[in-house]
Amino acid sequence: MTSRNTCRRSLVVLTIFASLTVGTAIAQLMAKPQVANLIVKVENGVDEFRDYLDKRGENARNASAAGSTQQGQAGRARRGAPTESQQAKNAERKDELDDALGDLNRSTNRLRRKFDATDKWMETKIQVEQMLDDGRKINQAIARGNYGSQAARLWAALRTGMNDLARAYGLQPMAM
Repeated sequence: MTSRNTCRRSLVVLTIFASLTVGTAIAQLMAKPQVANLIVKVENGVDEFRDYLDKRGENARNASAAGSTQQGQAGRARRGAPTESQQAKNAERKDELDDALGDLNRSTNRLRRKFDATDKWMETKIQVEQMLDDGRKINQAIARGNYGSQAARLWAALRTGMNDLARAYGLQPMAM
């Protein structure tokens, strides 16, 4: 029995080592321009996602202002408009997402600056890890909030780009 367990453990350790080695080897095969394209894809995705959320916020403010001028508070409350506590919770979630998106924007900008300044692109692995950490915060905020199908679609595209970049660096991608 113990020899079987020892063999299994050895096989598991060997498999893990081989997968890590292969992942690192694949990451080393990419040329700097290919990695630069992945970074551009992520930067563009961050911009698109931020622009969408900004437009969505402006539309919500405009709709709210139009609704308050057309009907009184009592009329809106009867139609099922959000209560004050729901509005406060929504504002808190929006602030959380805005903060996380700002962090992600800063980390992608930092990655770009460091990446462009080095000949050995693998030296920017720490910046990619930070970008992924910032992306995980957004992933959690999107999973908890109700931001709609368009936000989910844009985030899925951005997350895919970030995961492609993670794989290029031999890092663990974000969960879906």
